[in-house]
Amino acid sequence: MIAAVSIRHRGSLNMSEVGERWKPITSEQRVITRRPGFDWNARIALMPGLSVHVRDAYVAGEGILTARLLGLIPLANLRGAGEIARGELMRFLAETAWYPTALLPSQGVSWRAVDQNTADATLADGPLRVTMRFMFDEEDLIRAVQAEARGRTVSGRIVPTPWRGRFADHAERDGMLVPLEGEAEWLLPEGARPYWRGTITAIDHELTEHPAA
Repeated sequence: MIAAVSIRHRGSLNMSEVGERWKPITSEQRVITRRPGFDWNARIALMPGLSVHVRDAYVAGEGILTARLLGLIPLANLRGAGEIARGELMRFLAETAWYPTALLPSQGVSWRAVDQNTADATLADGPLRVTMRFMFDEEDLIRAVQAEARGRTVSGRIVPTPWRGRFADHAERDGMLVPLEGEAEWLLPEGARPYWRGTITAIDHELTEHPAA
């Protein structure tokens, strides 16, 4: 059973809400599986010598999203319960592909089959309750996770928007198959709009000896 995991990523992030402005990004993430929580810290390279530091987190039922130019000048500061917390709990659930024992019913996730390769997973944390659709391939590996509505930040406002995460290049780490490639995208009326593409450069699971039920 996974108690915690530390992850490092590298990739690119689309900085434009309407166009294509991809910038290099590196990040580190710490995840605790019970109670659900994570803290993601990233650096986006806008140009040589100029970067934006971003923190995205879900801690004790509260969502956090901050961004600072050069780590000093505030660009965004969202924090609290409600939609921001719901969106961050969805992120935790979607990224369980990287810490898969968190998907077991003994860890608080309930499942409902949709068809042979699709199932809905529901996770509750206090008053928050989120459901996401998991899609599996013929080898029962997670290939995509989708939400009917997840909070998207548009001009400083949170707008519920259909969302999907894709996973690829599964490899064995600590005795489990986890994806090393990922992509996140908003599903807009005009079509899918990817905004993050990344590769896992390091992943370290901290295991417990508690048996899975």
